[in-house]
Amino acid sequence: MNDIGGSCYRLIEVRPLSSAVGAEVSGVNLVDCDGPTFIEIHRAFLDHHVLFFRDQELSLESHKEFGRRFGTLNVHPQYEPLDGHPEILPIVKEADTEHNIGGAWHSDVTFLERPSLGSILYAIDVPASGGDTLFANQELAFDELSTGLRQLLCGLRAVHSDHTLSDRVEAEKRNMTRSTKLSEEAMRQPVVENLHPVIRTHPETGRKSLFVNRAFTVRFENMTVAESKPLLEFLYKQATKPEFTCRFHWKNGSVAMWDNRCVQHYALNDYHGQRRYMHRVTVNGDRPA
Repeated sequence: MNDIGGSCYRLIEVRPLSSAVGAEVSGVNLVDCDGPTFIEIHRAFLDHHVLFFRDQELSLESHKEFGRRFGTLNVHPQYEPLDGHPEILPIVKEADTEHNIGGAWHSDVTFLERPSLGSILYAIDVPASGGDTLFANQELAFDELSTGLRQLLCGLRAVHSDHTLSDRVEAEKRNMTRSTKLSEEAMRQPVVENLHPVIRTHPETGRKSLFVNRAFTVRFENMTVAESKPLLEFLYKQATKPEFTCRFHWKNGSVAMWDNRCVQHYALNDYHGQRRYMHRVTVNGDRPA
């Protein structure tokens, strides 16, 4: 029996990576974990928001199969998928490219009407040094706000937009400096906007979390960008305080899965001249409430 971190697990070992968010899970093979083991993984996922697994060997099909245990799989609306496998997004930065993707604090695809539940990222070829990923607990970010500000934010909604595709020339420049490419089809589509509550209630746990991010949130409902900016800037800083974070160092065969409903993440671009190659599957989510 394992009781690390305050929860009892009988079939897996769960070691918190920080007191704020994230835990490393051992004693499990994701390819063939049985029903009772998966139940414990799911419980640990809700307890810690981000889970890390070492020494996994995921084929394309087993990667998708594990993701489908949480729900249906998403086809990313912006980036080119792996050839023949639309549900798998290659996360790649070749040694001779300048920029990565995910190199800013964000929650994935919050511009969609139903942002993702979460993602499962599998490391295939990682640099000898650098390339870590940071994660931030948005439930703590909400909890640490003053009572007055929490009350104010609970009545607000914000516009989330895929605004980075609004400038075709700029989007093409981004493609020139990155290995993971925006698709031609995505760059031809109109900009997507959706309204989401600034404070989101987790559909499985009922806990509240801050739900704005610098990558996709552009303004509050019925306010201009300029009017929204001061409070949004405060919330972006609140969301990513070091005290709310953990940092994961990748090795080949590592897997990270995060709860996009209550976590932001940031892929560090500090491994210039080295290759980093991963596969990601993303699970479809619900409409934030």
